[in-house]
Amino acid sequence: MSVKKLAICSRSFSKHPFLRSKVLEKYPDAKFNDKGLSLSGESLVKFLEGRNMAITALEFIDQKLLSQLPELKTIGKYGVGLDMIDLDALQSCGVKLGWSGGVNKRSVSELALSHMISLLHRVPFANQVIQKREWYQVIGRQLSECTIGIVGCGHIGKDLIKLLSPFNCKVLINDIVIDHNFCDKYGAWPVTLDELMRSSDVVTLHLPFDDTTKNILNSNRLSLLKQDAILINLARGGLVDEKELIKLLKSKKIAGAALDVFENEPLMDFSFLSLDNVIITPHIGGSTEEAIVAMGLAAINGLETAKDARLFKAGIK
Repeated sequence: MSVKKLAICSRSFSKHPFLRSKVLEKYPDAKFNDKGLSLSGESLVKFLEGRNMAITALEFIDQKLLSQLPELKTIGKYGVGLDMIDLDALQSCGVKLGWSGGVNKRSVSELALSHMISLLHRVPFANQVIQKREWYQVIGRQLSECTIGIVGCGHIGKDLIKLLSPFNCKVLINDIVIDHNFCDKYGAWPVTLDELMRSSDVVTLHLPFDDTTKNILNSNRLSLLKQDAILINLARGGLVDEKELIKLLKSKKIAGAALDVFENEPLMDFSFLSLDNVIITPHIGGSTEEAIVAMGLAAINGLETAKDARLFKAGIK
């Protein structure tokens, strides 16, 4: 039986005391990213050399990388997205994957709910009023009775629907796979994406980024939004035409937006910051202490329960 030699690429995982202790219980010789390096290309190859197991997060794993790491046989994924991992490359190189979907769902769905309420009540604008040393009544809207459009009804989308239950909202969903039993139980209505965009008071995105979802909210789709609608993207950058969105927000053709993810991160275009109808956060959707621990434990467990990559490609979790 080969010795298990583990490397943890993630910076946040490596500096988390509890997760470190759990790793060291099983893998006393584990290698951590204690220098806090952003690993990619040659630096990632060098970090993983001689290791047959790895925990990765935002590191890009592709054929070129794996061809230089013949000893690497198992990857545990820290985080819920698989867009940084080439599943075909894993399959061809015989590398197994441990991954659990939805372990950070409550963290993201809570943030989405808070942004809905903040934007509908015009909290960002009201805050700027006070910062200007002004004082007058700012009129907003209630979340209750609104129509909420959820694009992507997987783990997070479903959890958000549960959180919305007390608000008596009409919930529209769009996804490539519809769980009709869930929809019937929680009163969600499957519709086309265009219908969802036209009808919703709030549109919130909860889907992965790939070739089929890239720029899914292009200029044409964004133009379907009502003038008093708000848009929330806590999913992935690249799903929304950001330049067109800025135009709509500046011209007040939509009421507001909350953005936690961007096409290029860290954010370098600060055009959004001067707007009083926008909430910008630095990719914190899954960054609660509870979610970090859950994702870390799932990654550790994934090292022992890793499966053939083709199962994930086929949608079998």
